[in-house]
Amino acid sequence: MGEIALNIRAINQPGVLRDITELTAICGININYTHLFIEDKDHASLYMELEAVQNVDKLIKNIKNIEAVRNVEECPTLQDVFGKRIIIIGGGAQVAMVAQGAITEADRHNIRGEHISVDTIPLVGEKDLSEAVSAVGRLPRVGALVLAGSLMGGKITEAIEVIKKDHEVIIISLNMPGSVTEKADLVVTDPIQAGVMAVMAVADTAIFDIKKLGKTRF
Repeated sequence: MGEIALNIRAINQPGVLRDITELTAICGININYTHLFIEDKDHASLYMELEAVQNVDKLIKNIKNIEAVRNVEECPTLQDVFGKRIIIIGGGAQVAMVAQGAITEADRHNIRGEHISVDTIPLVGEKDLSEAVSAVGRLPRVGALVLAGSLMGGKITEAIEVIKKDHEVIIISLNMPGSVTEKADLVVTDPIQAGVMAVMAVADTAIFDIKKLGKTRF
């Protein structure tokens, strides 16, 4: 009855996703997450995380009976494989330094049984940065967002306000000019330390409560 994940390979044609989701609904299965992508012009892959599956073998058999489906396999969930995500957005040099700290710290916790992954994207310009921050709200498993730049405000700050309102994501900012630092949960001057603290803030194997720090800047 726990969460499972299935990877389904099918013919790329209209109605396949409908047929699969209709089957899960009939079986009383809830879909926690799904990702569909086209492999080539003839085939597509559908990854699904499902809960309340009473009989996995029967479900797989029923999905295989759908005419367009070519293969179904059970696989580990993305949470089990990649775990919590740290997203680092900003200028190339700053992003690289934050990533260095985050990856080094994540390695220490992952050795102890955690699963924490680090995603980065170097960007410049208010429009591109604000769109990237907004997109974080559409990503699964995000534990913390680190804003690594030299100057951020305006639409970027507005995007942060939306993220904080609608999602439980820790926002960490480098110490920089601009209104972003006023909305961040934590402001850190050293980029390597910012990466380390981002991982510590989401790791179950770390004794660190970011809420206790208040608005202190480091």
